[in-house]
Amino acid sequence: MSNNMEIFEKWESNVRAYCRSMPTVFVSASNAKLVDEMGTSYIDFFAGAGVLNFGHNNNLLKEEIINFLKSDGIAHSLDLYTKHKREFIKKFVNTILEPRKMNYKIQFTGPTGTNAVEAAIKLAKKVTSRNLVVSFSHGFHGMTLGSLGCTGNKHYRQFPGSESLSTLKLPYCYETNIKKIDLEHHIKTLEDLKEMFNDPASGVLPPAAFLIETIQAEGGVRVAGTKWLQSVRELAREINALFIIDDIQVGCGRTGNYFSFENLDLDPDIITLAKGIGGYGTPLAVTLNKPEYDKYWQPGEHTGTFRGQGISFVAGKKALDYFDNDEFTNKVREKGDYMYSYLSDLIKDYKNIDLRGKGMIYGIDTGDGNISKDIIKECFNNGLVISGCGSAGEVIKFIPPLTIPKDELKKGLNIFEKSFRKIMRAK
Repeated sequence: MSNNMEIFEKWESNVRAYCRSMPTVFVSASNAKLVDEMGTSYIDFFAGAGVLNFGHNNNLLKEEIINFLKSDGIAHSLDLYTKHKREFIKKFVNTILEPRKMNYKIQFTGPTGTNAVEAAIKLAKKVTSRNLVVSFSHGFHGMTLGSLGCTGNKHYRQFPGSESLSTLKLPYCYETNIKKIDLEHHIKTLEDLKEMFNDPASGVLPPAAFLIETIQAEGGVRVAGTKWLQSVRELAREINALFIIDDIQVGCGRTGNYFSFENLDLDPDIITLAKGIGGYGTPLAVTLNKPEYDKYWQPGEHTGTFRGQGISFVAGKKALDYFDNDEFTNKVREKGDYMYSYLSDLIKDYKNIDLRGKGMIYGIDTGDGNISKDIIKECFNNGLVISGCGSAGEVIKFIPPLTIPKDELKKGLNIFEKSFRKIMRAK
């Protein structure tokens, strides 16, 4: 390890992870480019695991933040009323909710995604007076105990207390290019489950909620089948359970629409958002609760010190300008189509390698965590920052800033192709 990283090795906790596959010290960033202290530039296909949908140091957002700081804006406000919170809410309602005919109360939770998930679970239990939460294999919902209880990966669940939440894990029905998914089997599983929930002698109590991602980003970029998603939603309705969509990593424009579930006829009862909603990379998380359920909250019943993030309100409001019309989302779809075409062509001669995704999130599943790790390392050596996901890191996840210029996107894909082919030839 070089001297410039020794202090991290000596003093920072062993729990650090991403830095181990990106062993350098970064000093600056702009849009989709990172620069380290040696002056080496990297194209960023990681984007803070989906936080930086609008790039590093977005100039439009930066200017808003600078003006906010110069005017002594309220940086921290708990849940006090502030001008900047009001402007954020107004913009979110006018730009996102009302055009989609969506009626939700906006609950500002603690500043990370897991805080939003915890609030959603708690509200669902309060509304239904039930305890069980249904979640899905390979799902990822956060690292606090309630969210962790709904997360699938054993790597994160190996600690005492991670089973403290009463959960039921169901198989996740996702689309794949290399193997046929038995949709009817998955739907039959839901039908059998419905019978058990409705049978007072089955020993299985009906749940408070179904918690689901339409795309499992950390779980391996698994895109759920639409008909199956609709069947899960219908089951939730029939047994009076709440239907919660975790849109934390794939919302805020990532799929080519603001929400990942648009046009899927799902009508969630609660939506969790974080990561990209703060715009600039500063923390913000919310739940969107249908009013008939939000009324169950009593004032102060769910709190958090960092709910009033002034910088995030300012930057998040400005980021919503990207959704004033279809120009930005059309460009996201165009770049996403380019990514899919490029990567499809790259893997076509490798019959056991799968490509999955939607919009501007894709995953190449090599089927082997060691192979993926070697490819990721080679990408870094060639100037591309990218990361892995899935059960054992076997999926290489492409999640660049939505604002990445087309030529830089192409350059990054070229680096990936060179690195991919080199490692695959050696195997």
